[in-house]
Amino acid sequence: MSPQRGRRRWATAASLPWAVWAAVRLTGSERGFPLVPALAFTPQAAAASVLPLSAAVAACSRAGAVLAAVSGVALAGAVRRARGTPGPSPGGGTVLRVATVSLRKGRVPAASVMGLVRRDGVDVLAVQELTPGAERRLREAGLDRELPHSHVVPSRPGSVVSGSGALWSRWPLHRPGNVAGTFEQPCARVRIGDGAEVEVVSVHTAPPATSPGAVRAWARDLAALPSPAPDVLRVLAGDFNATPDHAALRSVLRRGWVDAARATGLGTTWTWRPLRLPLPRLVLDHVLVDPRLEVAACSVVPVPGSDHRSVVVDVVLPG
Repeated sequence: MSPQRGRRRWATAASLPWAVWAAVRLTGSERGFPLVPALAFTPQAAAASVLPLSAAVAACSRAGAVLAAVSGVALAGAVRRARGTPGPSPGGGTVLRVATVSLRKGRVPAASVMGLVRRDGVDVLAVQELTPGAERRLREAGLDRELPHSHVVPSRPGSVVSGSGALWSRWPLHRPGNVAGTFEQPCARVRIGDGAEVEVVSVHTAPPATSPGAVRAWARDLAALPSPAPDVLRVLAGDFNATPDHAALRSVLRRGWVDAARATGLGTTWTWRPLRLPLPRLVLDHVLVDPRLEVAACSVVPVPGSDHRSVVVDVVLPG
């Protein structure tokens, strides 16, 4: 084999991982560990697709260049669709501002949460990774004065202490409950001043990053999330531990949910990274809203001390 032919074959082979990644992403066929956690890095794979394309061009490998180019375009298209585009301006109506906050196993300072609530005028706060100590500090810092209605579900016996979750609300809460999952996922109906009601769920699914068992628990948690229902307006807000590149999250969206970030063109804005490292940056936190609700605004806000950024969403109630 001539050296030139060897380089061409090498360039074609170098394009195969991107082709496989694109095929798995487009078909939603990722299953188990480590494919599921790997798919979270699809935006990075799309950006890196220039590497096999450059190698194929340098080696004068037509097959490698075509394979790399098609794979790169497919991955870039998936990322672009996940980003979304801003929709039309919503009409008038009652606005409810919902925000997520993950307390990093209860370690986030109460001042950071109070700053988020006061600065952004939050009406309903969906809390994940709460601990008894963090709850006490939040109440001592005045969270009950800002958001006087709360529903806290302590972590169950045998679970991690930070498996607790909570809702704090400016408006009265009724019909409190808990959505089944690996961690506690409090839900309650928010009764707004004009009589309208919205049910909010504080979502916290198992992270799928460590083992096949973790992936199975994560898939069960996502599948068990409630769907939009005709008898109640519902919002799911919190840490889904899933990105738009995960087929399991897209399956949840296909039930009829609207991803608030995607509806405002922010669907690929990262919400998590390791606290002391700049990378990786992943889109793990979401606010999903009933299609009868309009998304007026969405922003992603840093919370000092947390490895998650808060997703703050204005939803407009019908009528």
